[in-house]
Amino acid sequence: MIRIQLRPNESLEAALKRFKRQCNLSGVFRLAKKSSFFEKPSDKRRREKRERLRTIQKAQRRRRRN
Repeated sequence: MIRIQLRPNESLEAALKRFKRQCNLSGVFRLAKKSSFFEKPSDKRRREKRERLRTIQKAQRRRRRN
């Protein structure tokens, strides 16, 4: 569960923006979207394969930079 506390003199809009950012980073929206509709097994395999490839490519880019 994500919680934020209002900082002194912080507007409600700024707190809401911080909350949304934390939700995005933790993957709450992604999980909600994933469970909101049925995904065919073939589509699931295809998506997971794309995610694995993306992760591998990111790791390779990081290695090249360092």
